[in-house]
Amino acid sequence: MSFMQDLKSGVLTDNPVFMQTIGLCPTLATTTSLSNAIGMGVAATVVLVASNIVISALRKFIPDKVRIAAFITIIAAFVTIIDLSLQAFIPSLAASLGLFLPLIVVNCIILGRAEAYASKNKVLPSAIDGIVMGLGFTFALVLMGFVRELLGAGTIGAGIIGEKGIQLISQPAVMMILPAGGFLAMGFIFAALQKIMAGKEDK
Repeated sequence: MSFMQDLKSGVLTDNPVFMQTIGLCPTLATTTSLSNAIGMGVAATVVLVASNIVISALRKFIPDKVRIAAFITIIAAFVTIIDLSLQAFIPSLAASLGLFLPLIVVNCIILGRAEAYASKNKVLPSAIDGIVMGLGFTFALVLMGFVRELLGAGTIGAGIIGEKGIQLISQPAVMMILPAGGFLAMGFIFAALQKIMAGKEDK
C-alpha cells in the first residue's frame, strides 16, 4: 500500500479509537479541551513511532518468551523521556494531562502495534505504521476535544491561542466536559462516523 492509503486506513477506515475501539480510556479522560487532546495525541504519536522503530530493529534479538516485557520496557523509556520533557518545557500541559501521560506505557494502541506489526516487519514500514496510527489516534482525540470544549466550555483553543481561547457559546453545557459528556460525545461521533462509512459502502 502507498503512504496515502496507509494514512487513510489509520485515520479513517481503521482508526484505533473510532473503528477498533481501543485506547478509549485516554480518549475520554484527556479530551476536556482541545489543547489537552493535541498534547496527548502528539505525545502518544512520538512514543508510538519511536517504540515501533526500536522494536522492529531489535525484533530478531528479543526472545519470544520475554517479548511483551521487552516491548513495555522500550515503550516506558520513551514515555519517560516525553514525560520529563513536558515537565521541563510545558509544565502546564504535563500537569493537565497528569497520570494519563505516564499511562501511555500501557496504552493498548502502542503495545498492540508493537506486537501485531513492529515485531514482524522491517524498520521503515514499522515507522510508517506508527505515524499513521498515531495520526489516527490524534485525529480522534482532537475531534473529541474540539466537540467537548466547544459545547462544554463554549470556547475553542483555550491554552493554544490564548489563556481563554475564543468564546463562541455564551451558555455552554458544562456536562460535556464532565465524564458523562465524554461518553455522550463519543457515542454521537461513533454514530455519525458509522453512518458516513455505511453510506460510502452502499455507493
